[in-house]
Amino acid sequence: MRSKSVFALVDGNNFYVSCERVFNPALEDRPVVVLSNNDGCAVSRSQQAKDMGIRMGEPWFEIRQLERRGLIGMSSNYALYADMSARMMSVAAQFCPDQEVYSIDECFLEFRGFASRGLTDHCRALRQRVRQWVGIPVCVGLGDTKTLAKLANRIAKKAPEMHGVCNLSDMSPPNRSHRLAGVPVSDVWGVGARTTEKLGRLGIHTAKDLADANTDLIRMRFGVQLERTVRELNGLPCYNLETEPPPKQQIVSSLSFGRMVTDIGELREAVHTHVARAGEKLRRQGSSCAAVAVFLGTNPFLPGEPQYHPMCSTPMPYPADDAFSLARVAVSILDAIYRPGFRYKKAGVMLMELAPVAQRQGSLFSQARPSHVRLSHLVDGINKQMGRDTIQLAGAGSRQAWSMKRDKMSPAYTGVWRDIVRARA
Repeated sequence: MRSKSVFALVDGNNFYVSCERVFNPALEDRPVVVLSNNDGCAVSRSQQAKDMGIRMGEPWFEIRQLERRGLIGMSSNYALYADMSARMMSVAAQFCPDQEVYSIDECFLEFRGFASRGLTDHCRALRQRVRQWVGIPVCVGLGDTKTLAKLANRIAKKAPEMHGVCNLSDMSPPNRSHRLAGVPVSDVWGVGARTTEKLGRLGIHTAKDLADANTDLIRMRFGVQLERTVRELNGLPCYNLETEPPPKQQIVSSLSFGRMVTDIGELREAVHTHVARAGEKLRRQGSSCAAVAVFLGTNPFLPGEPQYHPMCSTPMPYPADDAFSLARVAVSILDAIYRPGFRYKKAGVMLMELAPVAQRQGSLFSQARPSHVRLSHLVDGINKQMGRDTIQLAGAGSRQAWSMKRDKMSPAYTGVWRDIVRARA
C-alpha cells in the first residue's frame, strides 16, 4: 500500500468518431472516419475503419471508394466536439480535483493519498460514469509519472483483459518491465520518428530499452528532454501537473477556404472572422496584443497556378484586446498585401507580443475606448452561452461563401436549439 502521488491519463477512444456515435447510434460497429477541414483527410477513425487499413491522415479522395464497402465519412463538427470534451472533463474532475486538460480528448489527473490498488477500481468507476453520463468510451492509464501514465493508457487500449484501465504503479517490477518491453519506443510520449531512428541505431527499440539506457549517454546524444523521459520511465517525476495552462505567446486563427477566393471583399470577411476568434482567445487569457500579422496563400498543390504567399506584421498603435481595434489594424494589413490576379486558398491572422492586460503600457494618445472593451467582453459572453458567431463583427458578412467545405457535417446537437435530438414515443 502506497500513498505517494500517482498520475492518470484519461483519454477518449477515437474521440471525434465517438462524439458522432453518441447522437447517431446507427454509426456503432460501422467503419467511420471524421475528416479534417474542407473534408481533406482522416483525423479520427473507428476501430472498424482501422481494420480496413485506413491510416491517420489519409486523404479522403483516396479512400472514398471504400464507401462501397460501408465506409462512412463525416465532416468535422468542432463545436460539438468541444462541448462533449467539456462534459467529459467535468465528469473526470469529479474523481480527482487535481486535473490538467491536456488536449480536447485527454486529461491528466494526479491522485495524492490513494492506495495504488484502490485506484484501479476508482478509475474503473470513472470510466463507467463517463460512458454513462457523456456517452464517450475512455481508457485510463496510471503510473508514477506522466510519461508512465501515457504509456499505461496505450497499454490499456491494446490489452482487452484490462477492461480499459492499466495501473503500472500497482504492478510488480518484473510485470512492469514485461509490459514496457512490449511497447515500441516510437509510442513513448515525446519520442518522434527521427529520434526513434537514432535510438534504433543504438539498439534501443522498446520502452524498456529506453528505460534501461544510460541517462548520461542519452543526455549527451539527445539532450535534456529525452533524459527526462528516461527518468520518468523509471518512476522519477520530471513533469508536474499544469492545472493552469501558461498563457499563449502567440494566437493564430486560420482556415483554408472551401473554394478559391479572388475578391478583396471576401478576404476582408475572412480576416474579420479570424481576428474576432483570435481576439476572443486573447481576452479569455486576460492578455492584450501589441502587434498583428496577416497572411494569405494560394494553393501550392496547383503548380500551374500563379503562386503568392505574403505575410506582413505591424505594431498596434497601442496594446489592445478589443475586437474593433484588432480588426481595424488587421484589415489595413490585408489591404496592403492583397494583389489581384491570384486565386487565394487561405487567409489567417496572428496576434503577437502578448502581455497581461494589467501590465499594458498606457499612452496619452491611446485611442482605446472602454466601451469597445466592454462590448467585446459582452459579445464573448453571449457567444459562449448561445453558440459561436451568434453575434459577430459586421465586416465578417452573413453569407461567407468562402467558408470551409463541410458537406458531411452532422447537426450541432448540443449547441443549437433546432438540432437537439427529439425522442419519439
